[in-house]
Amino acid sequence: MSRNSAEAIQKLDPWPLPQGVSEDYIDCSDSCGLNWHILKAGQPGKPLILFCHGFPELSFSWRKILPKIAEKGFHCVAMDQRGYGRTTCSDDGLPFDKVDLTQYTMTNLVRDLVCLVYKLGYTQVHCIIGHDFGGMSSAMAALMRSDIFLSTVQMSHPYKPPPPPAFGADPVKKPVDIQSELAALKPPLKHYKYYNSTPPAASHWDSPSQGLETYLRGYFHLKSGDWAGNANTRPLTSWSGEALRDMPQYYIMPLNETFPEVIHSNMTNEDIHKTDPWLTPQDLQVYVSEWSRTGFQGALNWYRAQTQSTPQSAKDLFLYAGKRIEVPVTFISGQRDWGNYQQPGAVEGYESEQNVARGCWRGKTLVEGAGHWVQQEKPEEVIEALSKFLDSL
Repeated sequence: MSRNSAEAIQKLDPWPLPQGVSEDYIDCSDSCGLNWHILKAGQPGKPLILFCHGFPELSFSWRKILPKIAEKGFHCVAMDQRGYGRTTCSDDGLPFDKVDLTQYTMTNLVRDLVCLVYKLGYTQVHCIIGHDFGGMSSAMAALMRSDIFLSTVQMSHPYKPPPPPAFGADPVKKPVDIQSELAALKPPLKHYKYYNSTPPAASHWDSPSQGLETYLRGYFHLKSGDWAGNANTRPLTSWSGEALRDMPQYYIMPLNETFPEVIHSNMTNEDIHKTDPWLTPQDLQVYVSEWSRTGFQGALNWYRAQTQSTPQSAKDLFLYAGKRIEVPVTFISGQRDWGNYQQPGAVEGYESEQNVARGCWRGKTLVEGAGHWVQQEKPEEVIEALSKFLDSL
């Protein structure tokens, strides 16, 4: 599968969007190389709020939030990020071994966003909000360019500061090789991020044996508050194979299984329609249609660039070693979201002045009954939490 040209994409059928939300394209091909596909609500010229989606989502995941926040007097823009949906770039459709992973570093992620901001006619963003992978976007943007991104929200993926260079570190203390620790367990396991970075992962995501619609419905189900397996989320004791083995299989997988196999086995005897109230068949079809058209390799490149420790990515982040978030920040997530705890101590880290400047941390909101897809599962509660944060600014 390969992604289509920008001209062909603009001829695609429009998405089913609520009143007050529309689609547009913002051509930044002469700066960051992207022709952005965006959803927008509110009046241009009003303070700008950016919304960054996660995996395997799209700007469409913000459809329930955009019009309500726009009503508060903001111009709201959600984009399909690099490698996703209807946003296009020159490396679309490249096979695994031909991708330039330097395009998927955190500094380039923020560069993409800066280019979008300027092309939208702004020089500052009142708030940048990110869910899941988009939480990395919103955190890194605020960390690297606090003069542009004036406040930030992470949802379902807490901020973790860039690591310092190894100079002066204890040579005896080696970094945890989490993959080796997981593989040595009985039964042997692997981390989903590692799996998503491997050569065959995209083909597995593209062509699951249960069919893409059933596969994605199962994935959304298993990470939601509707799955009983998420009822007892809790902090992990350490970053170790032994501690991580307690997480659900959609995070810590059997070593020799593919992700579609994990979803299939965990969905046995589950009511596949339980998530219909917040992700209707029509809504799900947007994801199915887009991923069927584009394939998953572009989105999975972000896992590759981080998990495989791309040298340029690591070097770029050393520039921000020891730097703190110095703008107002809050964290919003579902109470039943294991993503809150997949990096032990990350949520608690917001309270440290080494990570967040004094007075900038505005607390967290855990939405009762919600899982990982909190802005889709419980939009009213998310709108309330965002409104409270924005009012505090």
